[in-house]
Amino acid sequence: MSRIAQVIVLAKYADEVMEPLTRPDESRSWQGHFEPLDLFVGGWVVEFHRVGPRTGLLKHLESLPWPDPGHVQVLIHDEEDDCFGLWMIYDGALVEVPLPRTQRFHPPAPPSDEYAPSPGYLWRTDSGSGVPADLSAERQDPRPAW
Repeated sequence: MSRIAQVIVLAKYADEVMEPLTRPDESRSWQGHFEPLDLFVGGWVVEFHRVGPRTGLLKHLESLPWPDPGHVQVLIHDEEDDCFGLWMIYDGALVEVPLPRTQRFHPPAPPSDEYAPSPGYLWRTDSGSGVPADLSAERQDPRPAW
C-alpha cells in the first residue's frame, strides 16, 4: 500500500525537544525526519510515502519531554483524507480529537501482521459523498497505525 501522509507538529517552546527529530535516526521505530516550519510558534513537518515507515510515530512523540504538553498539537493528513486530523496530549497520550462534521472510517483488518495497520480515512460527513460498504466507523484493526 503506497499512501502519502503529512504530519505537522505544533508546539510552543519545543525547539530542544524537536531538534533530534530533525535528523535521520535508524534506531527509531519510524523513518524520516522533521523539517522546521517558519512559524511564530514552533512547527515541524514530515512526509511519509508509505504506511510502514510511520509506525510508532505517535508513541514516540507522546514520550518526549514537552515543556508544555497541553499545547502540543499533531496534525495528520493522509492522501485520501478530506482534511487534517488533530491529535493532542491528554493524560500523557496523544489522542485524536473529534472534529465537527468529520468521522474516521476504517477498512477491514489485514489478514496478517505482515501488513501495516491502516489509520483509516477521515471524511467530512457534510460533503454528501457516501461511505463505501467495506468501511466502518468502528476500529477494525487494534494495532496503532501511527
